[in-house]
Amino acid sequence: MRDYFGKQIKKLGFGLMRLPVLGTDERSPIDIDQLKQMVDLYLENGYTYFDSAYNYHGGMSEVAFREAVSSRYPRDAFQFTTKLPLRRPMDFDEMRALTNESLERSGLEYFDLYFIHGIRPDSIEMINNARGWDYIQGLKQEGIAKNVGFSYHGDAAGLARILDARQAGDIDIVQLQINYLDWESPQVQSRLCYETCVERGIGVIVMEPIKGGSLANFGGDIADIFKAADPEASIASWALRFVMELEGVVTVLSGMSALNQVEDNVRTANSYKPLTEADHAMIKEVITAIDSVPLIQCTDCRYCLDDCPENINTPRIMDAMNDYIKYNNLQGARRQYGFATMPGPGGGAPYGKSSDCTECGTCEKVCPQELEIMEIHKQAVALFEQ
Repeated sequence: MRDYFGKQIKKLGFGLMRLPVLGTDERSPIDIDQLKQMVDLYLENGYTYFDSAYNYHGGMSEVAFREAVSSRYPRDAFQFTTKLPLRRPMDFDEMRALTNESLERSGLEYFDLYFIHGIRPDSIEMINNARGWDYIQGLKQEGIAKNVGFSYHGDAAGLARILDARQAGDIDIVQLQINYLDWESPQVQSRLCYETCVERGIGVIVMEPIKGGSLANFGGDIADIFKAADPEASIASWALRFVMELEGVVTVLSGMSALNQVEDNVRTANSYKPLTEADHAMIKEVITAIDSVPLIQCTDCRYCLDDCPENINTPRIMDAMNDYIKYNNLQGARRQYGFATMPGPGGGAPYGKSSDCTECGTCEKVCPQELEIMEIHKQAVALFEQ
């Protein structure tokens, strides 16, 4: 595999999206003291790759990186990636202003890798028209970015369309969501996207290997399957090992938000061994068990939202409830609930919270699935608003 950073780096990257905070809300100030402890442990074990983005933590992720890493360690002790939020048409001057702000925030003179952030199939045309590819190539020629690429959320056909339209060498690395649950997913298409890059000689950085923590918190029968396979291994370790063994992977990001998570991930990476056939069979058993968990049978018809006097986005709240039911990941489900109660499309009126429900019953009268929506909102309040 190509030495993108002058050497092959260890396959555990530090994602700076879900950092420790001084409070109960992810929008609370970042706990810099704890982050420094996490960074020190990570670097002491020979891991060196940090991943951020212009928008993470409201722009404070890059600042936290400067305070915890770049101001405390020599430049050759780490690699750093951040991302350009090219989500609307903008010219080169606007792009450069964002790039310069990221450099200033992170306390760096150059990036080891610079991405266009979060490309989806429906944004490809806009990025082409904005000449986003020419812009990041210009940064590479200037030495502002040693390598360039993009993070991607979409199907394999869209990914192939992007890569096949570029000249050889234009794209160094693509960041993809890959984990064992999404490996054969018809929506995420982890395997197909991974193969699309590898077939073209493009390096892959894995994001969401633990699916935002969802593959680390199982209880009950699913936890028992893992413990039967290895009582000493953490549940999260299986998800990391699944992606660490993939050929062509530059590194595997984990969005670590507490010191114990760094400890567990470093322990897994330090003692890494490939999964056996029996291990893969066990993971298939886990996937079957996850898929069989009974969920709220919302079909997203949105009839409940049409006449809701409090403008409560019940389908999205049910998605958050189902995530909690399926993965036992309260933090991740709370994050999804937060998105469900943000302003509506185009910055429209805010969606209501479950606690805003007046129990008028309008939603239940029109629900084709005859769901007890008012009771579900009470459960959501107890889970997400306490």
